Formats: sequence, C-alpha cells, structure tokens
Amino acid sequence: MDDLTVEQTKIDGDVEQVKTRRTRDRDRMDQGLITNPKDLERMQHELESLERRISTLEDEELEVMATLEDAQRTLDTLAAQVREADERLEALEAARDKKTGDLDAQLLDLEAQRGPSAEGLPAELLALYDRLRTQKDGVGAAELRARQCGGCRLTLDNAELAVIRAKPSDEVIRCEECQRILVRTAESGL
Repeated sequence: MDDLTVEQTKIDGDVEQVKTRRTRDRDRMDQGLITNPKDLERMQHELESLERRISTLEDEELEVMATLEDAQRTLDTLAAQVREADERLEALEAARDKKTGDLDAQLLDLEAQRGPSAEGLPAELLALYDRLRTQKDGVGAAELRARQCGGCRLTLDNAELAVIRAKPSDEVIRCEECQRILVRTAESGL
C-alpha cells in the first residue's frame, strides 16, 4: 500500500509538471511571444508530445489507482481475518483459563482427599511414590488392568505375571519398563 501510494504521488507530480509546462508553452504561443515560424512549429510539436506524455502518465496513474484499490481490498480482507483470529484466540484463551481454574480446583480437592487416604501408609512407600511422581510427570503409580501397565501401556508377559501372582498382596510391585508402582485390582488379569 505504501509503495503504491508513493508511486501514485510521483505520477501525480509528473502529470502536474507536464501540465504546467504545457500551459506555459501554450500561454507563450497565445501571447505571441514566439514569432519565428520554425520556433512556432517546434513548439506545436512539443505541445503534441506533451499531450501524449500526459495521456501516458494518466493511464499509468489509473493503473496504479486500480492496483491500489485491489491492494486496499486485500488489506481490508486480511485485517478482517486478523480480527476474527484475535477474537477466536481471546475465546480460546478464556476457555483455557476456565479449564485451568477448574483443574486447579479439582487438584486442590484431590490433594485434600489425599491427606486422609495417605494416613497409615508406610513412610517409605509414600517417599517412593512422591519420588516417582516427580520423575514420571505426576504419575507415580499405575493400575495393572488386563495385564497392562496403566503408566507405560505395555502388556506384561506371562512370566512377569507369574512373578506378580506369587508375591503377597501387600508387597510393592513395580513395572519393569517404567518403574511405576503397580496397583493390583480384580481387573489385573492375574
């Protein structure tokens, strides 16, 4: 837009300059200041040349103006798209902030529930769990369901399942792959 505006201003200046020269030459001829027939003929040719130049410059100016109008329409369309994208971004950010607030509230609730649930557990087990939770992006224990670790999602082979089956129910068992604590349930597939 800026380049086209500069180009249009330059062409406007050129047109005005040529028109000023044409007016000056025509005035000199009309006032009778040119008396020599050869000079008068030369001036007549120059006026014709100036008319052609004005016509060419005005055609160029029209082309630049048309291009400028197209560029302005494109700019308006892009500006509208940017506004829409900004509005959508604001809506998404608001939704994200609401979700984050909801998750924070759930987390506080779960942490409040954890206190009574963790009472009576051995300190070593809690320390192991907290260490694993820190290392494993917040998941220190995973359910063993249908012969699959809920942490790494790998299926345990029959030999591993036999070892787990043979251990007492109160013994801490860890996944061989991800090292998380495996929680045995009725759905473990043992």
